[in-house]
Amino acid sequence: MRKIHLVLIVCLSLCWQSANAQLGGSRAFEYLNLPNNARMAALGGVNITSGWYDPAQVSSNPALLNDTMQHQLVISRLGYLADISNTSLTYVTPIKDYGTWAFHLDYLNYGNIQSFDEAGFLNGDFSVNEYAFSVANSQTFGPFSVGANLKLAVSDLASFQASAMLLDVGGTFLHPEKDLTIGFAIKNIGFLLSDYTEENNSQLPTDIQLGVSYKPEFMPFRFSVMARNLVRSDVTFFDPSTNSLFGQNNEPGFGEDIFRRLVFGAELMASPNFQLRFGYNHLLRQELKLENASGGAGFSFGFMFKVKRFEFAYSRALYHTVGGSNTLQMNLNLDGVINKN
Repeated sequence: MRKIHLVLIVCLSLCWQSANAQLGGSRAFEYLNLPNNARMAALGGVNITSGWYDPAQVSSNPALLNDTMQHQLVISRLGYLADISNTSLTYVTPIKDYGTWAFHLDYLNYGNIQSFDEAGFLNGDFSVNEYAFSVANSQTFGPFSVGANLKLAVSDLASFQASAMLLDVGGTFLHPEKDLTIGFAIKNIGFLLSDYTEENNSQLPTDIQLGVSYKPEFMPFRFSVMARNLVRSDVTFFDPSTNSLFGQNNEPGFGEDIFRRLVFGAELMASPNFQLRFGYNHLLRQELKLENASGGAGFSFGFMFKVKRFEFAYSRALYHTVGGSNTLQMNLNLDGVINKN
């Protein structure tokens, strides 16, 4: 096991050279940043410290993988904008003498798209698909956990294809007495295996995230604060030629730049079998709201309930006045069934 983590650390040091702080729209494989499970979608789209018993969160932070997740199967479907949908599968299982491992698949389908030639004549339909397969493992040292998630990402855009080998590395500190988790994740570092064209120079969606989740002892709420886009020097789009920032006349200051990197979440734990979840993403709100109407952009909510071996979750994230996305998730605990057989 130590040899495996040594290899991952070497990969991390080599791949870090490929990290590049590019603004949105200039990077490939951005679909890897979509919230691929109901918990993360409900908590603002980014969370690396909540979900110690939710196998779907392993794709967000591999350090959350632990022995309590053995023989867990998760199926999640994100109904995104238009006909775009993302289906995720996660399976956690112990491997004899090698600990507990998680296997995860994301499949993003854009639906059928019409193709036209330069003269405007219809050439038919084509499909666009992107997917990623990953394998995760973690180790625990007292209150500390470290994990790594190695994944193969593929982007298939009609006749153009690109692929990359990527690595996520995460760590957590779980307070031994209080319900307090502090975590970090370095995500999507790696290298291209192939690019869309020979002339193209796609950048990877590398990011560093920090987060904390805390539940006060006598309150049924767990609060989360996440910081992301920490490898980017600027996360605010501002066009100096028009001196306009989404209807504002002044370039945003330091405080606004900091706030746009933060994502807030809260969970109301009414019982072990029922939760309500809420989130707020300030960057999403500022980028997608209209000048005269916001439509709740940046806010998200959801719930979870358990029935015996089944756990069901739903979330809705609001992006724009025209609507948002819905995520459905089902967790199935196969531990007793497999062990019995």
